[in-house]
Amino acid sequence: MKLRALAHSRTGDKGNTANISLIAHDPADYPRLERHVTAERVQAHFAGVVQGEVTRYTLPRLGALNFVMTGALGGGVTRSLALDAHGKGLSAALLDLEIPDEA
Repeated sequence: MKLRALAHSRTGDKGNTANISLIAHDPADYPRLERHVTAERVQAHFAGVVQGEVTRYTLPRLGALNFVMTGALGGGVTRSLALDAHGKGLSAALLDLEIPDEA
């Protein structure tokens, strides 16, 4: 199942760092997000794009995860030649992450 079935995202970018918040549509799905959407999985999902670290912050009372990705914007939005390498493009790509179906 695609991550977008369980969550939506908000993004920001500053310099060469992207910040993606992943928010569960239903707070009951938050534990599932926490189990399956790790910093390591996000790092692997963005292999070749994110050159630095991926740090995950958990926000259980909000039903959200926040990922800070350094070296993610090709030098920064104003310096990069990439057409859509900033936060919004990355959040759409994150929502394409496959997670296991759980009954």
